Amino acid sequence: MPRAGLDVNAVTRAAADLIDEQGLAALTMTALAERVGVRPPSLYKHVPGGLVELTHRVATLAAQDLAGVFRATLSEHRGAALTDVAVAFRRYAQAHPGRYAATAAAEPSGDDDPLAIALHDSLDALGGVFDSYGLPRQEHVHAIRMLRSVLHGFAVLDAAHGFRMDIDVEDSVAWSLDLMDAGLRAAGSTPPR
Repeated sequence: MPRAGLDVNAVTRAAADLIDEQGLAALTMTALAERVGVRPPSLYKHVPGGLVELTHRVATLAAQDLAGVFRATLSEHRGAALTDVAVAFRRYAQAHPGRYAATAAAEPSGDDDPLAIALHDSLDALGGVFDSYGLPRQEHVHAIRMLRSVLHGFAVLDAAHGFRMDIDVEDSVAWSLDLMDAGLRAAGSTPPR
C-alpha cells in the first residue's frame, strides 16, 4: 500500500528537488525512495516506468513552469520582452538546473504526450517575444530556435561552470541579446525570404 500523502505528483516534485540539488545523474530509485521515506520498490506503485518515467514527468513539470514564466514575463514587461524573457529563463535554469536538464533528457512519445504539449506551450509562449518586432509569422520558428539556442547554450555552460574568462557572463548575455535585438529589428522590416 502506498504511503499516505504520497502520490505521483509528490514523487515527481521530490525527484525534481533532488535533481535540482544534486544533478540529473543523482536520480536513482534508491535516492528518491530515501528522500520520500519509502523502500525503492514502493516507488513503482506511483511511477511504474521507473527512472525514464520520472525524468519524463520532471521534464513535463519544467516545460510547464517555463511556459508560465514566459507568459508572466511577457504580460508584465511588454517593452523589453527579449531581455526580460532571457533574464527570466536564466533565473529559472539557474534555480532549477536539474529540472532544466531533464527537458533535454526526455523525449515526447507523440503529439498528445503531456511533455509534447508542455514543450509546445513553452515555445508558443516564447514566440510572443517576436510579435513586437513585426517579424513575419513564418519566420517565428527560426527566431525561436535562435533565441532558444542562445539561452540553452548559456544555461548549459553556466551549469557546467564553463565560463572561466575574466569578463562577466552577464555582460556577454547582454551583448548577445543586444545583437539579437538589432538583427530582429532589421529582419522585421525586411520582407521574408
